[in-house]
Formats: sequence, C-alpha cells, structure tokens
Amino acid sequence: MPGNLTLDQLKDLVDQGRIDTVLVAAVDMWGRLVGKRFHAAFFVNGGYKETHCCDYLLTVDQEMNTVQGYKSSSWTTGYGDYVMKPDLGTLRMVPWLEGTALVLCDLIDHHTHAEVPHSPRAVLKRQVARAKAMGFDAMMATELEFYLFENSYNNLRDGGLKALQPVSAYNEDYHIFQTTKEEDVMRAVRNGLYGAGIPVENSKGEADAGQEEINYRYSDALDTADNHSIVKNGVKEIAWKAGKSVTFMAKYDTKKAGSSSHIHQSLWTLDGKPAFQDEAGEHGMSDLMRHYMAGQLHHARDITAFLAPYVNSYKRFCVGLFAPTKAVWSSDNRTAGFRVCGEGTKAIRVECRIPGSDVNPYMACAALLAAGLDGIEKKMALEPEMRGDMYQTQGIREIPKTLRDAAALMHGSAMLRAAFGDDVVEHYHHACQWEISETDRVVTDFELQRGFERA
Repeated sequence: MPGNLTLDQLKDLVDQGRIDTVLVAAVDMWGRLVGKRFHAAFFVNGGYKETHCCDYLLTVDQEMNTVQGYKSSSWTTGYGDYVMKPDLGTLRMVPWLEGTALVLCDLIDHHTHAEVPHSPRAVLKRQVARAKAMGFDAMMATELEFYLFENSYNNLRDGGLKALQPVSAYNEDYHIFQTTKEEDVMRAVRNGLYGAGIPVENSKGEADAGQEEINYRYSDALDTADNHSIVKNGVKEIAWKAGKSVTFMAKYDTKKAGSSSHIHQSLWTLDGKPAFQDEAGEHGMSDLMRHYMAGQLHHARDITAFLAPYVNSYKRFCVGLFAPTKAVWSSDNRTAGFRVCGEGTKAIRVECRIPGSDVNPYMACAALLAAGLDGIEKKMALEPEMRGDMYQTQGIREIPKTLRDAAALMHGSAMLRAAFGDDVVEHYHHACQWEISETDRVVTDFELQRGFERA
C-alpha cells in the first residue's frame, strides 16, 4: 500500500489550505529519513521534480561526523551534491504533523544521472528487479519492536539516560490492561500510521517492561522497506509529541530483552501465485522455497552485518530471550534463526529472526533477497531441519558474535560482491569499520564502574 496521495490531490489540499508543508526525504545508511521541509505551494508548482542534498549524507555516522575514507565522497572530492528525485508513488499525508505531507526520494548522481549505487533504496531496487527478471515478485514484512519510556527526549538529552523509566513496571507481553495504560501513544501510532497510508494491523505489548510491537501488512519488498522507515520516524515523532521517548536500539539494557525486526519473506509469480507453496512438499514448501532458504542459510554469516549493523546489535543475541544464536532453520520454532511460518497455506514463508529493530530495512531485505536468489540460481539443497532447543545444540552454524567478525565475512563474500557490486560492499564495510573503531575508542560507563576502584 504505497502513498495515499496523488500530486493532483495534493494540489487540491494545498489550494484548500489543508497542507502547507511537504517533507522531502531520502534514506541514509542507517535507515533514517533525511531531507528538507518544502513550502507546499512551491512543491506542487515544480519543486516535486527534484531538489538537492550534500553527498556526505551517505558517508556520515549517526552523529553526522564527516567520516573519511569513503570512495564516494570526502574532503578530497569536495562533498558535492546528489539529486533528490521524489518518488511520487510514496506521496502521503502525515496525520500526526499539522498540515504536512511526505514523499520519499531516490538519490541520483549528478554526472551519470543514475541512482547512487550505494544508496539503500537503490540497493534494494536492484535485487527486486533481479527477482522480477527471474519471474517473481519479492514480498516481505517487518515486525518492529521498541521500548517506550515516560521520559521525554529533552529530559534524556539533559542527562536523564541513567533514570530511564519504561511505561510499564512489568513484562507486558500480550497484556491488555497494561497496554491500555499506554494507549495515549499507541492509539495515536496506529491511527496516525494508518492515516499515512501504512496498512497497520495491530500493536501489542512485547516481552519486557515497556516493550511494544507494531505490525503492518506485508507488501512488495520496496514498499515494506519504505513503510518500515516511515514507521520508525513516525513512532518517534508521536512519542515526542506526547512528552515520551522510544528507542529502537537492539539492546538498550543488559538485563532486558532485545528489540527485534523479524523479516518475513516469500516469492510470488508475476501473475499472483504463491511460488513457495507446494501442498505435497515438506511443511507445504515448494522446491523453489527450499532453494531460497538454502541460499539464505549458506550465506547467513556473510549477510549478518546487514542484519545487525552496530556493535550493540550483537548484544541482543543471547540465550533464553527469544533472539536467535544459531543460523539454522526449523518449523514454527523461535529458537532458530530462520523459521518456516504458514505451513500448509498459501501464506507459507520464511521468517528471518536475526535482524534487530536497529536494522536498515533496505539493506537487510536486499541482503536476504540476494542470498535467497543465489540459492535458487544454483539450486542449492536445503539442509535438514533442526528441532528442539537450538540454544543448547552444539556444532551447528552460529550467528557471528561481533560486528568485527560479521564485517570481515561480509567483506569477503563473493555472493554479495556479485549481487551488490564491489564499491557497495566496500562502502558498507567502511561504515562497519568506523562503528567498530569508535566503540573501541570510547570509554564506557561499564568500564568506569568496574575499574574505577578495582583496577
């Protein structure tokens, strides 16, 4: 369900005085929306054709530091411009912001007039096109978890991080009474996102105090990634307006459950038939689905850096808190990294449980799709299903334990280099190296508390 406005409808709303601002946004390496606020009258009278941004937006870290060492842009290249080309198919209302609409953009190279190859949307679009050339539409869904706090962002900015107060005092998984107490935010989230053209299904309490989950309908892979980024931005804005805050960190507290973003995937034929379904197959899986899963398992360790992009991401992979530690498959078993869902129905699909809620959805979906399509192309044989408690099973494929390990595997992956291109792999490997070096450099509260007196 892409954006819910046409350009003509937007023009009418501008003429009626109902819309005065248009957010024109691209997606950066971290999955964040970056861009400009246009006066709506200018946007509808030609601004919708294109605007520009500094090319450093695809090289900065989360603090907007000008990280050096990237081939695409640096002080040496002069930090020039990219064209931001609005994709008018994503144009939509933003109900939680007064008089505001939003459109997502593709980033275009000034000189080649092609999409910037390492821009997240372009990376995913190439894999979607690859699937379509093979005769398939890639369908995906992401489940986003996050923590909701009583603290405002302003309070936290002024030193309140040590006094975080989740909105709940206890584990609220599926808990109706506790989530009733959070409806000032979560009702606004559901209704706001629905009004923005995102087909929200439900929200629920998750597996710890103050943890939430928001679910929205599956769609084609690009629309799903677009929705994911808008959902994250929208949830933050809605919480901020209510004087509260949220975090999408994969693991914000050692003692708490991590926040995931499980990714459900299936391929459908171009005439709308479920290519993963075969009633006669094991669990109702077609041979195509078995090849697809085999590719994902074969390349699971190589693509983990795109599923878990931060040092913090790997602290979520711990025993007994529903985050996987083993990259194996099973049917309806939440201890496995890959789970077969929808057995015996046309909704049969593979759920990758490795990504956390900190993931860039475009890069994660692209990496998973690339691995699965490689399995189909090479007709890879699916390894035997694992059963039981995968946490305790020894001698099976493990998820890399650190970003350092995952980045090295990504850098050496022939599959990723063939699918994404060398320059894209080098670009994101450099981002990993910067994240690692910054974490290696900074003294943490844990180190101070542990060593101040005892060292």
